Amino acid sequence: MVFASSNHAVGFYPRHHRIGTDVTTRPDSRYGVSKAFGEATGALYADKYGLKVTCLRIGNFGEKPLDHRRLSIWLKPEDLVQLCRIGLEHPAIHFEVLYGASDNERSWWDNHRAYELGYRPTGRAEDFREHAMAEQAKLKADPVGDFYQGGAFCSMEFAGDKSRIVEKK
Repeated sequence: MVFASSNHAVGFYPRHHRIGTDVTTRPDSRYGVSKAFGEATGALYADKYGLKVTCLRIGNFGEKPLDHRRLSIWLKPEDLVQLCRIGLEHPAIHFEVLYGASDNERSWWDNHRAYELGYRPTGRAEDFREHAMAEQAKLKADPVGDFYQGGAFCSMEFAGDKSRIVEKK
């Protein structure tokens, strides 16, 4: 089984932290909570019932990255197909969490396990840097969303104290 998880399961990590798939979930929204729950359910079914489960923490799926944040998390459609195929066909999979991201020079994620399983992304976010930065210039600054990996999902309904969110790796 391949579960379409999301980067929003770990969206409350600061952008300056490079994180792997083994970090504690830090959902940035109720949507992120639902994805963290789905990953936990996948682990349960893999361990308890022997189902082969791959959870893909998808970044931003599309033909090109649309702003500065998405230069770090972009996922080319063909690369998603490749990750799904690995999740469905690789014989070594029991339970895996992988990041759904192309070859992004600015990535915040350590996706080495996907590469160990044979992932070879063809998309490169930097090829679209000029477009993404031009679109970014049109956006309003977002002090909370611009700091965390989850972007605007973090700032929506945010009433907390950013200084109290512990920056654990």
